[in-house]
Amino acid sequence: MSSNTYPKLHNAAWPGLVGKGEGGEPPISLEKMLDMTAAAEVDGVKFDGIDLFLSDPHISIDISADGIKALADDIAGRGLEIGSLVAPVWEGTGGGSAMDEGEGRRKFLEQVKKACGIGQQLRDLGIRPTGGIRVDSAVSPAAWAEDPEGNQKRIAQTLREACDIARSFGEVLVAEGEVCWGGMHSWKRMVQLLEMVDRKGILGFQADMAHTLLYLMGVNAQEDALLPPNFDWSDTQAFETAYQALCNALRPWTLDFHIAQNDGTVKGSGSHDKTGRHCLPGDPGGKLDIVKCAGFWLRDKDGALTKKIRHLCWDGCMFSNETLLNQQTWNDILAAMIAVRDAHGWQE
Repeated sequence: MSSNTYPKLHNAAWPGLVGKGEGGEPPISLEKMLDMTAAAEVDGVKFDGIDLFLSDPHISIDISADGIKALADDIAGRGLEIGSLVAPVWEGTGGGSAMDEGEGRRKFLEQVKKACGIGQQLRDLGIRPTGGIRVDSAVSPAAWAEDPEGNQKRIAQTLREACDIARSFGEVLVAEGEVCWGGMHSWKRMVQLLEMVDRKGILGFQADMAHTLLYLMGVNAQEDALLPPNFDWSDTQAFETAYQALCNALRPWTLDFHIAQNDGTVKGSGSHDKTGRHCLPGDPGGKLDIVKCAGFWLRDKDGALTKKIRHLCWDGCMFSNETLLNQQTWNDILAAMIAVRDAHGWQE
């Protein structure tokens, strides 16, 4: 095991919420997710921090200043820091569609403003040295497809206004590319949107290894696929050529990075639309060599470390509660993240 200290290793709290409730399994409390995170350990190495979802029942987007201080104290008391924050920009959580020029945009921007305010307060408290505010378009690819070019312009305008808000708080926004979010549902459309907004350094890309694998496959955008239908996954050279092309297009915009595994399929549960199916690191069906593929994001096209990503976050949503409440799950996840840092990290 190397002595690399960066990037820092974070867990995510939202697997306890995403895809839970509404006919599915019950949510897992933030306290329990923090307990499991703090208890994980591999050869003396522990998680450095956690990324948070600013939505009930974990954390109210309307949390008070006293509540923020109590949250920071609780997390610091477990030996953890805080990283990126998910802004609840969807209709069901108080937000609205980014392509709605009226009430939807107003609500979307209000949630971004509240999330940035929380982020700023956590930074001021010294508990949050890294991370951005995670957003998406909060609209389905089907709705977006009714007017692709017009809707892309509308989403870009909403994100430009969101960037103005983020800048005023000293925050950055990270747009998570997933096949379930209109205008961000393919790698080409994601790059187009980032270029249209044109706020590099304020708006960046949040790369999730599971979701971006589906970009290669052209799920919800076959015209943008980089792998052919019925691709032979044993053709490692063809896969890596396509994966490198994807990373070269999105890496310059990437400000936040999720370690994940995917078996090349989609999954949805609860209120969450079908998106990249997260797998455990050792899943025999997983298509990704996690350590090798992470390197395509963390190193430039010539193989040099970019050192842009200050913390890595694990993302694994829609696992069963039985899996999430098994401490070994988190030890195995931590081990996979340590392996990534050993291969692509550095010391400071």
